[in-house]
Amino acid sequence: MADRENVLTAISAEEEAEFGFTRTEMHKSNLAGTVDPYDRHIFVCFKGPDAWLPRVEESETDLLPKLFSSAVKARKNDITIKTKVTICEEREGTDFERGDVLIFPDMIKYKRLKDSDVDGFVDDVLVSGRPWASGLQEKLTGSYVFVCAHGSRDKRCGVCGPVLIEKLKEGIESRELRNQVFVSACSHVGGHKYAGNVIVYSPDLEGKIMGHWYGYVTPDDVPEILDQHIGQGVVIERIWRGQMGAPTEEGEKVAKQKLPNGQDVKERKKHEESKNEVQKENIGGCCQGANGFSCCRDGSLEVSEESKLEENIKVHGKKGLGKLSSWIASLEQSDVLTTVGVIGAVATVAVAYSLYKRSC
Repeated sequence: MADRENVLTAISAEEEAEFGFTRTEMHKSNLAGTVDPYDRHIFVCFKGPDAWLPRVEESETDLLPKLFSSAVKARKNDITIKTKVTICEEREGTDFERGDVLIFPDMIKYKRLKDSDVDGFVDDVLVSGRPWASGLQEKLTGSYVFVCAHGSRDKRCGVCGPVLIEKLKEGIESRELRNQVFVSACSHVGGHKYAGNVIVYSPDLEGKIMGHWYGYVTPDDVPEILDQHIGQGVVIERIWRGQMGAPTEEGEKVAKQKLPNGQDVKERKKHEESKNEVQKENIGGCCQGANGFSCCRDGSLEVSEESKLEENIKVHGKKGLGKLSSWIASLEQSDVLTTVGVIGAVATVAVAYSLYKRSC
């Protein structure tokens, strides 16, 4: 960490304005929808930002990242889940030791993957979807924050990333979240110009892991990430780039989305409940039959009454319904339901009218 601090203190005011949090491009682009779609994120722990080449996976001396990336690319047609691979910083004695593999949203860790293990790991875990035969699976708990600090790939990430990591660590300590929230530097994740880039993998109130990306993050945003996003489950809209599992083209539509315990989702559920109530009322509506005969149907009919109605339809309306069967099959589900309702009502009117004439 001392090396990073020396680098930061060596940056001039001009460089800070060009690469740091005060650069002119900050907050000039629309962030929502700037995350490529993916459904699984794998982090391979290996060395750190000071040792990473601009393209970690192309190093001829650091073989683990290269072998892992090559194996995933070679089997991409066999891997059914869209998978993103990123290198994260190793730290001895933590959840990020060299060779550890972290898998989100599965919240799984495999320890100390070696060069010779890569092909077997990819075949077992990523292709076949089964536990790795040569390693023990561990369950991850808590929230995980990854900050792009890949300075040799882009200087903006190299300037902003380390500062954000230190600010996050300070916030975690002051909030006594040391065993609940974990932060690590990671390699390039896409979108240099959006630095600081932060990814948060955190469970919502129902325990589902959500992967959210933030851009243009500054030290002033760190308290909100810890308190609002991780603490309350509410997305910080102004710096939100997108999320795991959401297609890029949907990003802009979800720009104001909140996590499952957020207000927007509650209002959406309320709307769905209201919609269901309207549908229930429609089921119990009335229809006007011939000669003013009304065939109001109670939506809460007993099973026996429903059975009688179905029997009447079978006896009196079988031929008519048979002629319509092929037509109904070509309709959408919603149209079918509407059509069946109308046919049922007409059949009921016919039966009632037939009974009426007999009694006359």
